[in-house]
Amino acid sequence: MDLPSESSTAQAPASAIVTDPARAAVLFEQSASIMARLRAPDGCPWDREQSFDTIRKYTLEETYEVFDAIERRDFPHLAEELGDLLLQVLFYAEMAANEGHFTIADVLGHLNSKLIRRHPHVFGEEASRAAGNRAQVDAAVEGSSAAVLRNWEEIKLAEKQSKSSSPSAPASRLDGVQRAMPALAEAAKLGGKAAKAGFDWPHWRDLLPKLVEETAELEAEAASDDPARKPAVEAELGDLLFTAVNLGRHLGVDAEMALRGCNQRFRARFHQMEQAATRPLEDLSADELEALWAQAKRKLATHAESEAKAKA
Repeated sequence: MDLPSESSTAQAPASAIVTDPARAAVLFEQSASIMARLRAPDGCPWDREQSFDTIRKYTLEETYEVFDAIERRDFPHLAEELGDLLLQVLFYAEMAANEGHFTIADVLGHLNSKLIRRHPHVFGEEASRAAGNRAQVDAAVEGSSAAVLRNWEEIKLAEKQSKSSSPSAPASRLDGVQRAMPALAEAAKLGGKAAKAGFDWPHWRDLLPKLVEETAELEAEAASDDPARKPAVEAELGDLLFTAVNLGRHLGVDAEMALRGCNQRFRARFHQMEQAATRPLEDLSADELEALWAQAKRKLATHAESEAKAKA
């Protein structure tokens, strides 16, 4: 099996690149063959020992490494990390094939049918129906991404209803929001789905009093030192977070990305505190720590402003 030469994977110039489906197909076939070889009886002992449960932690890890590369706009690294993420798909599919469930061809078949089914405005209504679309949608979206999303949701809902074990009971609009995602992302999607049915706050300013209300309820529950009240405290904190996430949705801010950005700023500021401190942080008073924090914020803000001016 011949692998692509090093020159074929060299970094391309920063202009648009046209995908070569034929070359991609050859490389994907090689990847699938390599994975099958690793899992073969005479393959790699470590790869053969893995199971769905042992591999899944790496899937989440690789996903966040993709996020990190995107945030840093490190495109050469992103290409590598996307390969690592694709490896997870190949690994799961090969394990499933070993157990007689399905193969990577089934995975690709489901994906291709779904893409055609949910894009009648691109592939045509007839092709969409042939791919399994049972929803009545208007394929004439006239360049409107909002119309595309409405069709997507209707087609997706029809899919859920057709798969329901009790067809008489319509699927919930929220069934399409998977539980297997970060809680912040799930909260934003739930709020967005409910909004499509008209269940939403009219304006982002309407969420500000709600934040105050949820904070007061959390304070009331947390004021008790009774350990039995912990579930109630957790519930009220959850309500507060859910409200904050939906405030972000109204403002067009992704809560997960906002928190990741906050975490990054916290890392930088805390590291600046460690560098500026003349004594171990543990030996400093609360006032001294607060002063260091304020100093770190000012220094990093000034540095960021200088960088922005230099790039302008």
